[in-house]
Amino acid sequence: MSDLIDGPREDIGALLGIKYPIIQGGMAWIADSSLASAVSNGGGLGVLAAGNAPAEAVRAEIAATRALTERPFGVNVMLLSPYVDEVMSMLCEERVDVVITGAGNPGKYMEMLKAAGIKAIPVVASVALAVRMARSGADAVIAEGQEAGGHIGESTAMALIPQVADAVSIPVIGAGGIADGRGIAAAFMLGAKGVQVGTRFLVAKECTVSQQYKDMIIKAKDTDTVTTGRSVGRPVRVLKNRMTKEILSLEKSGIDADAFEQRLAGTLRIAAKDGDVVNGSVMAGQIAGLVKKEQKAAAIIREMFEETKEIYENRSFICGPGGAISGHGQGSL
Repeated sequence: MSDLIDGPREDIGALLGIKYPIIQGGMAWIADSSLASAVSNGGGLGVLAAGNAPAEAVRAEIAATRALTERPFGVNVMLLSPYVDEVMSMLCEERVDVVITGAGNPGKYMEMLKAAGIKAIPVVASVALAVRMARSGADAVIAEGQEAGGHIGESTAMALIPQVADAVSIPVIGAGGIADGRGIAAAFMLGAKGVQVGTRFLVAKECTVSQQYKDMIIKAKDTDTVTTGRSVGRPVRVLKNRMTKEILSLEKSGIDADAFEQRLAGTLRIAAKDGDVVNGSVMAGQIAGLVKKEQKAAAIIREMFEETKEIYENRSFICGPGGAISGHGQGSL
């Protein structure tokens, strides 16, 4: 690969012990030992989703993943989980390689994670939280734009990544709307040292999500996602279906946050595990319209970085005389 690719890879590669600077999103009800081990074996960082599972259930998935790969992998911990304290203690006992946190501030757990030799990488949706995490000892941060699937913030990746990169000295990993080499190259140019990818890995052959879920992503168009929950301060990006129409209607009628959560309880599981993509929550990013086929995880990773290398080696625009920007056959700008 070119030096432009090798530079970012070396930063995250040395930190996480991986070949390619790519992290698989820790998607609840989806990111299990099958997917995580396949991504890690393919040279990225596979990630298990702890979700709302109790500690022993997560421990069992860790054991299953270790039976499938000898390479580093991580665990995504949702800080709103009722089991978060016991899960964090168990992860320290197991001395997992990396803990990625979402839906909150993991500051209270930083000391114990560091004492156990675990790399701590919070997902952030604002510069302020990124700075706070860097000061608390995070090894890197994932700056996730609202193009991503699932729970999201307000800023886009294009706006968020460079601002976070300017604000902290630790590595920034870009996320949100990345599904091919163009997205990776863009994230690097914005200041990221690596990327996190979720939606593209949903259609990995090793992903055990229901086939109906995969098919809905593959058939998706660019306008097929919608954000629910904005009215109650809990925005989630999903693919449009009958369930989203009902939820948006309830929001217009003034549903409160508790009733909103009760209505959505279990809807991700029935889509991911039972294949009910009509009444279930099919979380996916805006980039779903770009995802058109199932592939093995290793092939996805390899293809994405081959595309990135080609972009850097065959850039359309170069600096012409006097520093003017010119393109092939385009003249000076």
